[in-house]
Amino acid sequence: MKKLLSIIISIGVLFQPATISITRADELEPDRGAVVCLPAAYLTSPDDCLPTGPSAYLTEMAKLGLIFPPRPLSNYKPDPELTKLPYQYFHLDKDFVPVLSEPAGIESGKPFPPGFVYVSYIDRVEIGKKVYYKLESGSWIPGRGARVSAISSYQGFQFQATPTNAFGWPFEYIPIKKAPGYNSPETGNYLNPFVDIIQVYDTKNTEGADWNMIGFNQWVEARKVAIVYPNPTPPEGVTTGRWIDVDLAEQTLAVYDNYQLVFATVIASGLEPFYTQPGLFQIYLKKETETMRNNDPTDYYYLDNVPWTMYFDKARALHGAYWRTRFGYPQSHGCVNLSVGDSHWLFNWAVEGDWVYVHDPSGLTPTDPALYSDWAY
Repeated sequence: MKKLLSIIISIGVLFQPATISITRADELEPDRGAVVCLPAAYLTSPDDCLPTGPSAYLTEMAKLGLIFPPRPLSNYKPDPELTKLPYQYFHLDKDFVPVLSEPAGIESGKPFPPGFVYVSYIDRVEIGKKVYYKLESGSWIPGRGARVSAISSYQGFQFQATPTNAFGWPFEYIPIKKAPGYNSPETGNYLNPFVDIIQVYDTKNTEGADWNMIGFNQWVEARKVAIVYPNPTPPEGVTTGRWIDVDLAEQTLAVYDNYQLVFATVIASGLEPFYTQPGLFQIYLKKETETMRNNDPTDYYYLDNVPWTMYFDKARALHGAYWRTRFGYPQSHGCVNLSVGDSHWLFNWAVEGDWVYVHDPSGLTPTDPALYSDWAY
């Protein structure tokens, strides 16, 4: 009997209900840690959550100007009619080309010597198996060379407001990488030269090269992009809210009016040793068309009806270059070459006296005035 009672007591002890701790409403459990913020950009530190994880990344990107979805540029194309010219051009062979009194006629003037020669013609005839071109002067030349069949229709952009970030144009067909570096994986997307316009949010040097961040996990090699860095503050010495900014390192041109960016495009400046001289200048002469020539036989050139010319530094000018099909790298004899459409837009905007600020952030362009001649194209 005693043994049975002992077993019953033991079972009772084993099955006693557990003690339950109940916290009253006025005894709140202390915080175990901060609440994580919802994924978003937090440019100021929030008081009620911790911006970590995705929020930290989005905040970092927002500080660079990259938000989701990305902020679009306020850009638009100028009137395409600006790209048209009322001239026909012929590029002469690098040989002596005679000037004739009529097709298959006798020589009636000094021949064009070998060099860089483009003439305007107003008529074309074939006699037998030979072709002749009539110049605006009334003289003729044999068809020793090639007609300019198409002039570049490239145009930059007008802007309704100054962009927040740098932007630019690729001048090569280039792949977009997932991270900076030649060995980084590609996204599978590419940039098309002079078609796509991109915004630049950051630049990093990797493997000895600069890389531009153009989107979330999107990078491209910087040397293949012509970039504009918007700066509505006038350069030192500019006394108005109007100026033209020529960046020799990036091969870009930006126009500011009333302290706002209103136009930007890609250029071709002077190639060594015919550099475009850095400095602050003013447009001193505008001409709708100009004949540019240099009679030095070691560097002879003759360019007929160069359109929309604006001289700013001796013979160096901003002008259209109908003989160029690509821009974005130095090529000229010192002038700032633009597409026909861009030079037309700039000519319509500019007035004599407007400021032209030419600079090279890389510091590679020499500044010694003795290196700059009185002639250029």
